[in-house]
Amino acid sequence: MNGGAIIAAVLARHGVSELFALCGGHISPILIGAENEGIRVVDVRDEKNAVFAADAVGRLSGIPGVAAVTAGPGLTNTITAVKNAQLAQSPLIVFGGATATILRGRGSLQDIDQMSLMNPHVKWATSVGSVHDLVTVVERAFRIAREGVPGPVFIEVPVDLLYDEETVRGWYFKETGVDRAKDVGSKVLKLYLERHLNKVFKPGPHPEDNPVLDVRALDPDPEALEPVLSALSKCSKPVLVVGSQATLEPDEIEHLSSAIRKLGLPTYLGGMARGLLGKEDPLQLRHKRGKALKEADLVIVAGFPFDFRLGYGRSINKKATLIAANRSSSDLKKNRRPDHGFRCDPGRFLRTLAEQFSSTPETWASWFNTLKDREAARNNEIEQMASPADKFVNPVTAVQALEGAMDDDAIMVVDGGDFVATAAYVVKPRAPLSWLDPGVFGTLGVGGGFALGAALRNPGQEVWLIWGDGSSAYSLAEFDTFLRHKLPVIAVVGTDASWAQIAREQVEMLGSACGTELRRTAYHTVAEGYGGKGILVEDPKELGPALAQAKAWFREGLPVLINIQLSSSDFRKGSISM
Repeated sequence: MNGGAIIAAVLARHGVSELFALCGGHISPILIGAENEGIRVVDVRDEKNAVFAADAVGRLSGIPGVAAVTAGPGLTNTITAVKNAQLAQSPLIVFGGATATILRGRGSLQDIDQMSLMNPHVKWATSVGSVHDLVTVVERAFRIAREGVPGPVFIEVPVDLLYDEETVRGWYFKETGVDRAKDVGSKVLKLYLERHLNKVFKPGPHPEDNPVLDVRALDPDPEALEPVLSALSKCSKPVLVVGSQATLEPDEIEHLSSAIRKLGLPTYLGGMARGLLGKEDPLQLRHKRGKALKEADLVIVAGFPFDFRLGYGRSINKKATLIAANRSSSDLKKNRRPDHGFRCDPGRFLRTLAEQFSSTPETWASWFNTLKDREAARNNEIEQMASPADKFVNPVTAVQALEGAMDDDAIMVVDGGDFVATAAYVVKPRAPLSWLDPGVFGTLGVGGGFALGAALRNPGQEVWLIWGDGSSAYSLAEFDTFLRHKLPVIAVVGTDASWAQIAREQVEMLGSACGTELRRTAYHTVAEGYGGKGILVEDPKELGPALAQAKAWFREGLPVLINIQLSSSDFRKGSISM
């Protein structure tokens, strides 16, 4: 087996079913090895989208997503996506090609210090020096990517480790000419090369020799939950906040949903946790979270750090009993120390807590009614903001139409600022693991890659990619990938010819729209140019037929882009994060 085949065999043993890549001579044997193992090789148009797609697969499956990119610029193109995965705590493995071991640092094509580049952005970065180490390194990468706080791992694989030994020996000797030369210097060089090659191709363990290790998350100590149970029995205004980290075990996701329902707490869901309770559930609240946290007398934060999204902990009533569960010891107490902190998997924390919990106290009823009244009032406000626009389509009207059109098992990928944030107020995730957003890094450009990963993991289900017009340009070229790999996606671009989330505050505060203005570009025509279907919507009356046509084309296996021309709106006035 050559090095590419060895890597592919380990991937297959770990249940990897797709490898995302953009081809390059440094990594070709990995792609061919994967193909021979029955792993689907999905080639993209930009390396960052290979990593975004692998990120999505890791989140949805729990198995580390895998990307392979060529050396130098192939790898540098991935940095934003790798950093996004690190901050989102996604299990991910990135293979980076590299120059031959004998040429490192000698000015060969695309040879840079890749280790220094990747080290700050991953849990573990390593460069493999011999075929002997490949199996052990890749096995270790799977464990590290999943254990504790999940995250990306980088493996640099020099090109001479990937090809057959006979081929590589031929390259070495042909390039140096030592086989033909008779002088002493050439003979010494040949001996050196022979010794080096023997080290590079030292036989190692077969991929089947190492057992696949079960990586278990940290369980909470059941006895340590007694103070939490006591506090729950005494409180009258509890709130539960659940974040992405609670969903890191997809196989247990239904048990997690059941546990939350048994606890019966007023619940706010964020990130990948959106959809945990389905589209409609009496426990779930979507609006006025900040006000609820200010008034609560008990708050449980499961898998969510006290960062800007929770006002650095200041959004929570200082007098409330604060309980937190997080896999990360630093996130557990970042900015605010909880009264009861549990370093463990937050999903397991909630499931264990629910097992010991008896029943919902009647004292919570009045609090529930208050929160539900606020919810209804906010929904009514949003409804009123959907009034007809003088020209084009009101953004609220647009997202209301999306909410009504999506299938009950639809998956949503969101990539953008203002339009996407508007959709988050209205469009309801249908089920667990049906919502993919960038995460805490707030990265624009995840859309094409995330949609690609979601479509692969959920064949037959509608995948809706909600784009702002600014963010769409980052990955619109992946429509070509959707076509080539027969992966239908329905993309919706909200076009207001502006980086609206920035412009709204910039113009008011600084008096200029400099750098925030776009054109009403024919994004639907761009999608058609890549072979997809495009629809232009300029009037609210066109929304229904456009969405119906898009769904019909989706069922035919075609990717579609609906370009909705939006009117200006003050719906999110004052909403900017820095």
